[in-house]
Amino acid sequence: MPAPIITRQRQLDELCDRLRSAPEIAFDTEFVSEDTFYPELCLIQIATRVEMAVVDPQEVDVKEFWQLLVDGDHVTVFHAGREELNFILRAVGAAPKKLFDVQLATGFCGNEYPASYGAVVGRILSEKPQKGEQRTDWRRRPLTKAQVDYALEDVRFLLPLFDKLTRILYKRERLEWFKEELDSWRDDVVAAQDRKDWRRVSGIGSLRAHQLAIVRELWFWRYEQAERLNQPPKRLLRDDLLVEIAKRKIDKPDQILAIRGMQRSALKRSAGELADCVKRGMATPLEKLARGPRRELPTQLHLLGQFLTPALTSICRRAEVAASLAGTASDVRDLIAERLGYGRDDEDSGPPRLLTGWRAELVGNLIDDLLAGRKSIRITDAKKEDPLAFDAIG
Repeated sequence: MPAPIITRQRQLDELCDRLRSAPEIAFDTEFVSEDTFYPELCLIQIATRVEMAVVDPQEVDVKEFWQLLVDGDHVTVFHAGREELNFILRAVGAAPKKLFDVQLATGFCGNEYPASYGAVVGRILSEKPQKGEQRTDWRRRPLTKAQVDYALEDVRFLLPLFDKLTRILYKRERLEWFKEELDSWRDDVVAAQDRKDWRRVSGIGSLRAHQLAIVRELWFWRYEQAERLNQPPKRLLRDDLLVEIAKRKIDKPDQILAIRGMQRSALKRSAGELADCVKRGMATPLEKLARGPRRELPTQLHLLGQFLTPALTSICRRAEVAASLAGTASDVRDLIAERLGYGRDDEDSGPPRLLTGWRAELVGNLIDDLLAGRKSIRITDAKKEDPLAFDAIG
């Protein structure tokens, strides 16, 4: 029997009544993000132990569904659910109590992270979700049967994945690590709703303090304008143009418009506002300026980082935890800088990641021992996939 497409409010109300007694609710969304400030929700696919359904948010108000996800005592299951969680947060301002992200769980059960939904299903369940509608414009109606079937594939395997991954995590004593990381991930997504992260602008790594202040002013202007106009921010003003204005520190409208790429009519109308952003950035008091480029760190720190990063990879491979989930070469350098007393550029963010929580237990403590000379690295067999061994000294 095909899953129903819910296009009437009464149908959704009845579905929500049934969902309230479900111990787990798996869901996924289809959305389009190319043309709007926030992604445009086009479809919600839902699966429980007893039914699957497709909800058309173009036809019904889905706030009741978001609210029951937050209020219920069930487990909410998804794959790579950042946008799904963002839809919930924007609708009702809170997150579900119990979450399970199958992509994140898979990172604690093998050496691949982040893995696509198809890769996770194939590896964990030896199944193959159908393909064929990846390029669909989900805003268009009516939906075809093929489109609905494709959308349902994204939730069909979520609960079987939840069951099997939970068993694997329990057997390998990884459940607590997974829960810790999931809580951290959820808190980060929630915090990002209010955090205006202008530092994610690409190409600012070499900018000086006042140039960064200009970037910040331009970023906030772009954010507010894009939200008001319901446009993607980078469509309004590209990162490379934003950075070029900041680099030149030019505060005259005609000078700004002389930059190649700034001749679009919308930007011409805004040249005066952009010039004001530059002036505000240049007027920022020294004590309020953002940090400039990363300072040069000692050569031995980079050398130690190159030496110890493979140790992180080896440790993770042995533990069957994805190294990309545990940490990066930058995380290793942060740990080394902390231990050697050089400090870090992001000291306000707390201790190095590899010295906290499950990462310290898995990787950080061993790297600490290697730095302190309490353990050594040796090659056991150069032909082995994992040729490194770590031995206690003394």
